[in-house]
Amino acid sequence: MSTTTPAATLRPAWSHDEGAARVRALFAATFGDPPDGVWSAPGRVNLIGEHTDYNGGLCLPIALPHRTFVALRARDDDTVRLVSAQEASSVVTLTLSSVAPGTVTGWAGYAAGVAWALQQDGFDVRGFDAAVDSCVPYGAGLSSSAALESAFAVALDAVHGLALASDDAGRARLAAACVRAENEIAGAPTGGLDQAASLRCQAGAALLLDCRDGSVEQVPFDLAGAGLALLVIDTKAEHSHATGGYGARRATCEDAAALLGVPLLRSVADAPDGGTGALATLADGTPEGDVRVRRVRHVLSEIGRVRQFVALLRSGAVDQVGPAMDASHASLRDDYEVSCQELDLAVSTARAAGALGARMTGGGFGGSAIALVRAGAQDAVVAAIAAAFAEAGLRAPELLLALPSGPAA
Repeated sequence: MSTTTPAATLRPAWSHDEGAARVRALFAATFGDPPDGVWSAPGRVNLIGEHTDYNGGLCLPIALPHRTFVALRARDDDTVRLVSAQEASSVVTLTLSSVAPGTVTGWAGYAAGVAWALQQDGFDVRGFDAAVDSCVPYGAGLSSSAALESAFAVALDAVHGLALASDDAGRARLAAACVRAENEIAGAPTGGLDQAASLRCQAGAALLLDCRDGSVEQVPFDLAGAGLALLVIDTKAEHSHATGGYGARRATCEDAAALLGVPLLRSVADAPDGGTGALATLADGTPEGDVRVRRVRHVLSEIGRVRQFVALLRSGAVDQVGPAMDASHASLRDDYEVSCQELDLAVSTARAAGALGARMTGGGFGGSAIALVRAGAQDAVVAAIAAAFAEAGLRAPELLLALPSGPAA
């Protein structure tokens, strides 16, 4: 490796005190009086189970130590005033009564949309002033939008005394409000994985989320105890769930389910033949049929990989999950076609440098990859990835270490 290769950086997570101080300062500078409090929510990494959520499947995310912080003060009227350190310095002002699908653009839709969704769910939610700051990488496939929504969800829950955040059932309702905000107000057709992770993950565990019924199981995920580390590679290839590729994949899956006469592809995955017959039914010899087969094949095989991954965690064989990660990436690249040059390069380079397994994570079309490495070996993997990106003439990636962390609070 050339000594002139720029070093990739490891992005640190802010402590609670640092994040709180940042948003309190921004709030005071913008609105004057202090906020009612500060709340925060994590980004997430999905270990495995990609594009299965909106198909009623299984996912396995962890919450990141990197969080979005919100300082918020309740108002007695209908006005919402928002400011973000990540956006233009001007204040966004709107009224909750004016919020509806198609009326709010940009990042404000994620924040105001949560209040709107809670109102739609029957809760008395009024206006507020809020300041936002975050160390969750933006546009990196690490769910910065769900972290923003979830931070507002617990903040509004607290200032209005809704008491939803006090137990998992209530947090599931908050997650549902966040999903509705993202789907209907922000216009991104995502499933419920990201919001469930930000609101329902627990420190030291991966969240086995059943997206058919919303049930969860906390699966112990002790990286340090297994002598491992999970490296996240933000490729700097930005993606957006509000663009057409994600929605097209979801529409294809919904069309396939309708052709098969099932409400969700999860029903096919649970069939005695594992979906073999369904794939044969979809293979009608047309180009459209071929696409449906490949999309459905990914969903079915990915649900199986989640089950395999969880079984290995339960048996204490954390260091044996690499092949499932590798197979997941191949399926996302070839059958679901949501990878890109940067993601493929990050994954192949990490494996060549000694990673036990690697895959893209998140919705794809850019964003981040993850690599499972032996503790102490991450520096060599980081250096190899930095060199490979430089040689390919790509933007230098940013890296962070993922530790299974706590939920929005």
